[in-house]
Amino acid sequence: MEEITYRVVRSNRRSLCLEVTSDLQVIVRAPKGASEAVIAAFVERYTPWARRKLTARQAALEKRPEPTEAELLALIAEAKAVIPPRVAHFADVMGLRYTGVKISRARTRFGSCSPKDSLSFSCRLMRYPMEAIDYVVVHELAHIPHKNHGADFWRAVEAVLPDYKARRALLRD
Repeated sequence: MEEITYRVVRSNRRSLCLEVTSDLQVIVRAPKGASEAVIAAFVERYTPWARRKLTARQAALEKRPEPTEAELLALIAEAKAVIPPRVAHFADVMGLRYTGVKISRARTRFGSCSPKDSLSFSCRLMRYPMEAIDYVVVHELAHIPHKNHGADFWRAVEAVLPDYKARRALLRD
């Protein structure tokens, strides 16, 4: 089996961890005292997993390539026009109050809700259908009264979007 190229990042951790980044790098997170032999054996053991992740990430990049700076600026402008009205609409439907809406360039999450009920959404959401965008908006709004993903949280999402599972699946395509 062909070896994979990886980078080692050492820190005050107790265990080894293998990570495949969105830009197709393989990173081994290791305790400061871990030997090169232990790290190499760990990588060899998890090489099949890393190959599967690399293949999946490559396919995802081909399907949705990283936007250029100009494309990002256009996505941000579109998100600023589209998302705040959707948040206001669904907050009204759900009877909730939020403290603000921010648009970010986040790559790894579509949205978030701060402990102070400020909502943040990635401009990359604009590359998805409106049904998926509305799902993320409702999902983040549901975090205002439910700060976790427990049963009450999912009931709040389902009360507004009974088809939320299908909408969530749109984000995985």
